[in-house]
Amino acid sequence: MLVEAKLIFSQVLESPTTDDMAYISQSLGRTPFVDFQIVVRSLSGDPAVILNAPFTLEGTPMPTRWWLVDKDYKEAVSRLEANGGVKRAEKAIDPQVVEKLHLEYGRQRDQAIPKNHIGYRPFGGVGGTRQGIKCLHAHLAWYLAGGPDLVGHWSWVEVSKTRSSVGKTIISEVSNG
Repeated sequence: MLVEAKLIFSQVLESPTTDDMAYISQSLGRTPFVDFQIVVRSLSGDPAVILNAPFTLEGTPMPTRWWLVDKDYKEAVSRLEANGGVKRAEKAIDPQVVEKLHLEYGRQRDQAIPKNHIGYRPFGGVGGTRQGIKCLHAHLAWYLAGGPDLVGHWSWVEVSKTRSSVGKTIISEVSNG
């Protein structure tokens, strides 16, 4: 049985250590190309969710603000998606609720962009989509980081039904702005 996520909220963000960078690079299958901070860790101390800057190191817009990097959760959510999880989530959650989530996600991301920024900007909501549900990983990441993401909560519940070994408690140090 999955233990509900234990979220400890504070305004402290952690810069990644060398070990964190190695873990995240292995989890992503590449070196990160965006500045980020760690906002959620598992009890083992490994990064679980990172908070991306709104632009890559090259200046390209980065629509995905919260990114799931915990290997166990990524695997479990990938299985959920492969087994029709996105379609099931779309049936389970009111489209108007999803639309509001996208707007709030975009608002929070846009707050991190300097007011004097000129040029292209990231757009869309969770995972860069404008409507509907695209990526349960992105929804779960935002939920674990303390976001009001009902799709992320739904994903958490669904993963808990099928993957009890993912039931590790998460410690979160969060800034939702």
